[in-house]
Amino acid sequence: MKQSLEALFDEMITHQEKKLLELASSIIPNVTSDDILQPNDYPELENHPYFRYEEGVLKGLHSAKMAVLAAARII
Repeated sequence: MKQSLEALFDEMITHQEKKLLELASSIIPNVTSDDILQPNDYPELENHPYFRYEEGVLKGLHSAKMAVLAAARII
């Protein structure tokens, strides 16, 4: 079950990363996946509410994955 949950989280994270990059590209045409790791370098991203929301979703998925993996080690 742990592997299937980890795979599910990986799939959701990959999807959210793609969604975030597509959104960032609609705001800044030549933005790269590395650029969105530091959105504070780009005021257009830093101050964009939808971008920040989608970034928060991605961070939440990462946190949930780590929590599930940590809980699986304890059990």
